[in-house]
Amino acid sequence: MSKVRLQIDGYKIEADEGKNVLQAALDAGIYIPHLCYHPDLTPLGSCKLCAVEIEGEAKIVQACEIIIKKEMVVNTKSEAVKDLRTTALELMLASHPKDCTSCDKYLNCELQALMQYMGVAHSRLREIEKENTRIAVSDQFIKKEMFRCIQCERCVRVCEEVRGVGVLTVNKKNGETYINTKEDKPLTETDCRFCGACVEVCPTGAIQDVKGIFPAEGARDMTLVPCRYHCPAHTNVPLYVRLVKEGKYSDAVSVIREKLTFPHSLGYICSHVCESGCKRTYLNEPIAIREIKKFAVEHDKNETWRKRACRQEPNGKKVAVIGGGAAGMTAAYYLAKKGYETEVYERQPAAGGMLSFGIPKYRMPQHIVDKEIGILLEEGIKLHTNTSIHAIEELKNKGYDAIILAIGANQGKRPPVFHKKWKNSIDAVDFCRMSIEGTLPELGKTVTVYGGGNVGFDCARTAKKMGIDNVRIVCMEAREKMLADKEEIRGGLYEGVEILNSRSILKIEEEGDYVTGVSLLGIKSFQFTRNGLEMETVEGSEEFLKTDTIIFATGQQPELDENFGIELVSNSFAKVDQSMQTNVEGVFAAGDVIYGTKSVVEAIASGRNAAIQVEQYLGGDGGIEEILYDRPKLDAKIGTKECFAQLKRIDEFKDACDASEESLRCLQCDLRKDIQKVRYWGDPQFKTVKEVPN
Repeated sequence: MSKVRLQIDGYKIEADEGKNVLQAALDAGIYIPHLCYHPDLTPLGSCKLCAVEIEGEAKIVQACEIIIKKEMVVNTKSEAVKDLRTTALELMLASHPKDCTSCDKYLNCELQALMQYMGVAHSRLREIEKENTRIAVSDQFIKKEMFRCIQCERCVRVCEEVRGVGVLTVNKKNGETYINTKEDKPLTETDCRFCGACVEVCPTGAIQDVKGIFPAEGARDMTLVPCRYHCPAHTNVPLYVRLVKEGKYSDAVSVIREKLTFPHSLGYICSHVCESGCKRTYLNEPIAIREIKKFAVEHDKNETWRKRACRQEPNGKKVAVIGGGAAGMTAAYYLAKKGYETEVYERQPAAGGMLSFGIPKYRMPQHIVDKEIGILLEEGIKLHTNTSIHAIEELKNKGYDAIILAIGANQGKRPPVFHKKWKNSIDAVDFCRMSIEGTLPELGKTVTVYGGGNVGFDCARTAKKMGIDNVRIVCMEAREKMLADKEEIRGGLYEGVEILNSRSILKIEEEGDYVTGVSLLGIKSFQFTRNGLEMETVEGSEEFLKTDTIIFATGQQPELDENFGIELVSNSFAKVDQSMQTNVEGVFAAGDVIYGTKSVVEAIASGRNAAIQVEQYLGGDGGIEEILYDRPKLDAKIGTKECFAQLKRIDEFKDACDASEESLRCLQCDLRKDIQKVRYWGDPQFKTVKEVPN
């Protein structure tokens, strides 16, 4: 594109041909006040604040409406220009409320910044004696305080021009002009896509995000996309959802694999915290992100990600990983790709950790895990199975430059009062492993599971599928506060599992080395304090239930003790610093062995971070990021979809049509990040003018 030279306030600048005077000045570091103008929108020129004089022109003009010309001479600071701007701003403030400090946009308001720049006093603002009679009602996403509206029409223009939706308009009624939806309908009854573009461009506090929609902490570019923010691996969820909608499954998987090492497994068992953060939750139901991921992986026929994956040449350094679960295999994978000779020591006959020996096979077939481990091993990882490491010293003298401890939390953790090893009591983690191995003992006709998390339901549902007549779950939480996923609870109830909520085991009845029953006590509330568990109980609620087997699903911990050779916390967890390094030089830890049982996706994220830390420790740059899919410029014009607000979630996909329809429900929050930010007059950009030489 050819360049045009011109002069503004005595500065000689250069700008792209076709730009308006205002944008040319701003790009060069010359600030001109403006309010209705936005770089992504068609200039309106209604606010009169960008008034300038142009040599040879008789009248003052609006800089946003005038296209630059060769050798144009512009004056932005004449007395006549200043007077016009001041008058325009004072007229605007005459109908604007004076209560700046009560506005959520306080100190981040363009109007307020302009008042400071132009020296217009707050006395010009009016006291609130009434609100506009046509104030739009706030909805689930947008807080509307239209008495703060200055009718710049940015929201109207961005909805129509940028998004192609066009649900906002300038209305007139009873002699009043105001901005609202067409026919003053609620947003849920319009074609609104709830993208947030109107909020992004609003220069005052007239249109704001409802508090709580986005996380309060974190970088803004991340929190604006809550699904990605909440994902422990920060996977680019909106992008791969969009690609699935377009039927580009291989491209979608490429995006997923940039962050995740077990995408197909996660399609079955991911805790999908991304869905809990999904903005659409506030409209009706979150996007079925996990199911979309699973569908993409299962329909990836081309595996185009392989063409972009890179592997560095061997660097002569060796790393040992203790534990072949999600965290350990992930760390080993990325280090192998960086050129390290990587060996994994796994005590079980196969890698996978809880994926292989903790997740019931009715939830996820083993061949899924085996295939994904095979993909990781293609990077040259050497896997030692049936190999237990009991002390760090066993590896210290084998020439490893670094060691990563990733053994997980594979030992049951019972309440202290139930520490006795009754012969018909089983820890949940052992129950799951033995059920997979086919080594479970006889369970009898009645099984009681203590603990209402996902692992507790894994045990209960497995027992049911084994043909046990009576299976019950006893948990302290009320039904609405249970820790298990909703689909696990629904599945358990459907299969006949009895759930006894808001109950604690008061006492275990026994005969010799066997449990015969449990005495339960109803509880109103409970909390864990420094003094231990504190409960408010229900008077007269004690009941006794017989049982043939009791399963404790009350927590897990690593099988570590002081003999392993590293410093521990809480008796069995590895103590690490910010770099994930233990107190032993060159020994790192990752996954559940640090923080306890969480989720597979969090273990993957921890394994990635461990690889970064080890790589930096060994002199590398820590760069493990890969771009497996070239990002095209996203189409900002999303258009309309009939009854978009009412679209119901599809939990299971029969075909590509279902996958596309569910993906279409996405609000595409990431598009909001592409809207250009308005820079205030105090921005560093306006400290130095970018002049061109003569």
